[in-house]
Amino acid sequence: MELRVLKYFLEAARLGNITRAAENLHVTQPTMSRQIKDLEEELGEKLFERTNYAIRLTAAGELLRERAEDILSMADKTLLDFKALKADEISGDIALACAESRNISFLAKCINLLKKAHPRIRFHLYAGDSERVLEKLDKGLFDFAVIVENVDVEKYNSLTVHAVDRWGVVMRRDCKLADRDFIEAGDLVDKPLMVSRQALSADLPKWFGDDTARLNVVATLDLTYNGSVLAREGVGYLLTFDGLVDTGADSPLCFKPLSPELTTSMYVVWRRQQQFTRAAGAFLETLKAVLG
Repeated sequence: MELRVLKYFLEAARLGNITRAAENLHVTQPTMSRQIKDLEEELGEKLFERTNYAIRLTAAGELLRERAEDILSMADKTLLDFKALKADEISGDIALACAESRNISFLAKCINLLKKAHPRIRFHLYAGDSERVLEKLDKGLFDFAVIVENVDVEKYNSLTVHAVDRWGVVMRRDCKLADRDFIEAGDLVDKPLMVSRQALSADLPKWFGDDTARLNVVATLDLTYNGSVLAREGVGYLLTFDGLVDTGADSPLCFKPLSPELTTSMYVVWRRQQQFTRAAGAFLETLKAVLG
C-alpha cells in the first residue's frame, strides 16, 4: 500500500469523481483508475460504488478513508520531524489537541515564551472530544493533549493545570430560569437541553444522578459556539463551562452556575515512553515551568 495511491484514493473520495481527482493531482484518469483498482485487489474489498456520473464510498471505503487520513498525517508529521533534526536551531511543528476552556491561557503563555526563544517552531491546535483526541495521541498524531477528564496514569504522563472549569447553563435572558442565582437539577428535568456528547456520558451523570434518564436532550454538539447560537435562537438551554460564551451586558444570553457546584479539572497529557523532537521537548520544559 503506497502513500501515493492513498492520496489518489482520498482525493477521489473527496470529490466523488475519479476524472476530477486525476486532474487535481496531475495524473491521467486511466492511471488513477488502475491504481485504485489495484488497491481494491490488494485489500480484497471494493472501495467505491460506481455509477454513470459519480462514485461513492462503500463501508470498506469509509473505513479506509479514516485510516488513510491518519496514515498520511503520520507520514507528513514524520517527514517534518526528521527535517527538524537537521536544523541548527530548534525548529519544527508541535501538534496540540486542546479542549474548549477559558483556562487554556497557560497554553498561550507557553507558546509565547517558546516563540521568543525558538521562533521557527510552529504550533498546530486541534479540537475534539477526549475519546477521539486520545486515540490520535496514541497513534502519535498529536504530541500533547489538553483534556478535561481523569487521566489514565497507566498510559499517559501528565501535568495538572491549577484551575478548574465551572459548569453552568447558558440561556436567553427572557427564559423562566434567567432570574435564578443558580440552577438545580430539578430545574432542568423538563427543559430542552443542549450538551456535548462527552459531558453527557462523563460529567453530567455525576451531577444529575437518578434524574439523568429523564433529561430532555434536544441536541448534542462538539462546539460550544454552535450551541450558543442555538441557545440565542431559543432552541434550548446550553450546559457548558463558564466563560466560553459571551454573556456580557450587551448579550441576549446569560450564564447561571449549577448548584451544587460541578467543576472539571484539566490536564496536559502525553504518551509514556514518548520520543520527543527537540521542539516538543522544549515545549514540555516550558510547560513544566509555567504550570509549576
